[in-house]
Amino acid sequence: MSENNDLPQENNEIPVHNTDDIEKSWFVVHTYSGYEHKVKANLESRTQTMRMTEQIFRILVPEQEVTTIQDGEAKTSVENDFPGYVLVEMATPQDYNMTDEAWYVVRNTPGVTGFLGSHGAGSKPNSLMPEEVDLLMKRMGMSTREVVTLDVEAGQIVKIIAGPFSGMEGTVTAVDPEKQTLEATVEVFGRETPTELDFADVDTVLDN
Repeated sequence: MSENNDLPQENNEIPVHNTDDIEKSWFVVHTYSGYEHKVKANLESRTQTMRMTEQIFRILVPEQEVTTIQDGEAKTSVENDFPGYVLVEMATPQDYNMTDEAWYVVRNTPGVTGFLGSHGAGSKPNSLMPEEVDLLMKRMGMSTREVVTLDVEAGQIVKIIAGPFSGMEGTVTAVDPEKQTLEATVEVFGRETPTELDFADVDTVLDN
């Protein structure tokens, strides 16, 4: 059986397609868990060495910066929103599909297990919808989510610093660390009024 010479080789130059004014689309590549950045680096290197810079463009790991406030100090860290996935922007000149050469280069990058939206057997995957891309881009570096750590439990009294009850005190009845909210009762006109507060709306936990 003869070797298929149509498949690109690591050290061979791949034919470059004219990508002037063609459509570009984003695709989701599935990777081994924890290999996202390694796949990104490998694919960026292969894009250069295999002369694919006119077919494979931006390669991103879907992460966002998160600011955590703990003990009065702000600490910034990076969180991976979608572990096991890497975003790849590719030329789609073939009826909005990627070329066979680009598919081969990405699919055979070490650490890549496949494309999201592919049905296997060499089928081309579906690209992301524009609204999906917009949402992901907004989450990646264009907005920062603030996470507040609050050591509080039911029965404690807190001082409220924001919202309609600002300046008042409330008795905590429930805490939801995941949603970063707590429920509390506030005395309004002599009556206990339940309210939901964000952690950021509370200044301190007071002694009761």
